[in-house]
Amino acid sequence: MAIELIPRNWQRTFQHCGLALLTLALALAAGAAATDPEAFNGFDVANASVPITAIHRGGPPRDGIPAIDRPTFVSAAQAPLSDTDRVLGVTIDGIARAYPVRILNWHEVVNDRFGARAVAVTYCPLCGTGVAFDAQVVGATLRFGVSGLLYNSDVLLFDRASASLWSQLTQTAISGPRKGQRLQTLPMSHTSWADWRARHPTTTVLSEDTGFARDYGRDPYAGYDKVQQLMFDVQHRDDRLPLKEWVIGVQVGQTFKAYPFAALVQRVDAQGVLRDTVAGQALQIRFDAQHQTAQAFGAQGQPWPSTMAFWFAWFAFHPDTEVLSPR
Repeated sequence: MAIELIPRNWQRTFQHCGLALLTLALALAAGAAATDPEAFNGFDVANASVPITAIHRGGPPRDGIPAIDRPTFVSAAQAPLSDTDRVLGVTIDGIARAYPVRILNWHEVVNDRFGARAVAVTYCPLCGTGVAFDAQVVGATLRFGVSGLLYNSDVLLFDRASASLWSQLTQTAISGPRKGQRLQTLPMSHTSWADWRARHPTTTVLSEDTGFARDYGRDPYAGYDKVQQLMFDVQHRDDRLPLKEWVIGVQVGQTFKAYPFAALVQRVDAQGVLRDTVAGQALQIRFDAQHQTAQAFGAQGQPWPSTMAFWFAWFAFHPDTEVLSPR
């Protein structure tokens, strides 16, 4: 009779432990592979504050969409724009500048200066979102590039000093040494060239002489705003509105609210103004149907941080948002 040196129930225990250790080892290996920088255009996302599975490669590599680091400008009269061309407009310290979307479609980031102030003007064609940031963060002046990665279908920027990834729509670094730091947004108009030029006749305009060979007369995203489909998945969806319905979104404390353009058409007064209260804060939403633009202001008429975006993008980041209903 063979002598059983290890009881059978212990053998089973060791077998289960071995299987568990193997499973753990495979899981750790898979986790390491899942955060391998090579899978994320060379960025280290091991400490990311968002789900790794929600970060997607957009196609181009890091800097495959080149930021404009040395912008030049022309006068309004010299700008090759039609009245209906879309621009992002920024005014700081009396200096007004327009950034044509036809250029931003190809570059997404302009590292600019208004006097001594460093400013990053950013645009995500997939979400329709233009956001301007103060590039001074915790005592450092940052210069941004396009990572080639997306979170909730929105561009992830990166700062060249630390290679941290920044979410445009949360204004926050989601990975890298600067994770958790926030960017300060600056007032911006997302409107037609005719509207911006009429309000700021001395404006200058970002020149097409960018140093890059691009066909700025061609829209690489033509028609995307018309189809009810997304190129990249998002974490949260809501079918109360069409995916690409334009909204202007505001935040008051931890409360978010979206104002769909289709509802604003019905709700604004004769001056194009909707007066509302969000989390106790009195706001004015000024809507211009002709130029398809909207901005938010506080009770005293001061600009209130707001973002024009496709509905799907606003909801993806703010699933608990309030929504202005039609009349």
